[in-house]
Amino acid sequence: MIAEGQQAPDFELTSDAGETVRLSDLRGKPVVLYFYPKDDTPGCTTQACGIRDAYGEFERAGAVVLGVSPDSVASHVKFRDKYGLPFTLLADPEHEVAELYGAWGEKEFQGKTFIGVLRSTFVIGPDGTVVKAIPGVKPATHADDVLAVLAL
Repeated sequence: MIAEGQQAPDFELTSDAGETVRLSDLRGKPVVLYFYPKDDTPGCTTQACGIRDAYGEFERAGAVVLGVSPDSVASHVKFRDKYGLPFTLLADPEHEVAELYGAWGEKEFQGKTFIGVLRSTFVIGPDGTVVKAIPGVKPATHADDVLAVLAL
């Protein structure tokens, strides 16, 4: 996993709006980069809606929020529209960016081991360095946990 104090690896992914998003283009603003397993599943929906409900606070902090999963752009559009998500979702179908950040690997779920996205968040400072790495994110408290970091 990318460590705090390290330069956040640059990447380029397609957004739910069909646009190319490059991390390096967002320099000068804090970025909340969060990795989640799958659109429209219970935990991921709780996590996304928590950010949606507190989005005004993210805006006041000047933060850009980017949600990343292996789902397609079309899946992201449905998820965004169904729940009125006001932030950008990025498609990482080959999980290249998840692997780059150390957010891809083995996980346990209902007694079975799977390979997939490890729910994790990186708060990236305006200078492009990782201010906080949050592994093992809890969907219900995710928004508050990240806002506490942004308030520092």
